[in-house]
Amino acid sequence: MTYTEFKNTFRNFPIISVSQLVTVGQSIQVLRNQLNRWQTKGLIIKLKEGLYILNEHDRKVHPSRIFLANAMCTPSYVSTEYALGYYDLIPEKVEDVTSVTTKNVKKFSNFFGTFNYQHLKTTLFFGFKEIEDENKLPVFIAEPEKAVLDFIYLNRSEFKNKNKDVFAESYRFQNLNLLKKKKLIEYAQKYNNKRVFNITEKLIEFIKEYALKKLP
Repeated sequence: MTYTEFKNTFRNFPIISVSQLVTVGQSIQVLRNQLNRWQTKGLIIKLKEGLYILNEHDRKVHPSRIFLANAMCTPSYVSTEYALGYYDLIPEKVEDVTSVTTKNVKKFSNFFGTFNYQHLKTTLFFGFKEIEDENKLPVFIAEPEKAVLDFIYLNRSEFKNKNKDVFAESYRFQNLNLLKKKKLIEYAQKYNNKRVFNITEKLIEFIKEYALKKLP
């Protein structure tokens, strides 16, 4: 297969996996050798082992980093710091795309940046939604409340012996009107973790004070 044939076959695909390439009728080893050559020439970009994307000029679909994060590790959804930044719940721009998965902790670095995955047990894999990225591709991201609770759960040791002011002083939470207090409590109970629940209660106190400060 020539690169032109490859490009014309897959230019409408957001990503290309080795499993898809089996359909073109060449052996996996021959295909891998071709992929390595095309990658060296900058014609394709390797996302991780077995997963590729065409270069910017040859691809017709330009997936978002959230889409790539979902695709590089399944099942997963974007959460914690990146999701908090996405919802503008924290002021900082988060560069690394952070996700949670029921699989082991992973980290991928490629042309599009760094993608971090933290482990959640299966019972905590909820509270995410499907949205469309800027190219109308489906992506999974935590609901605002779940992004906060995943962050608390995965960093719960950092909250030890700290009062509610930690949300302002250390994490600079903002736009807290986006968070539904009832949903925070409902979701926090599902973690079945006393520390997570206590931290959530402190967060709700902080949200109430934050709301009062915003009143004219």
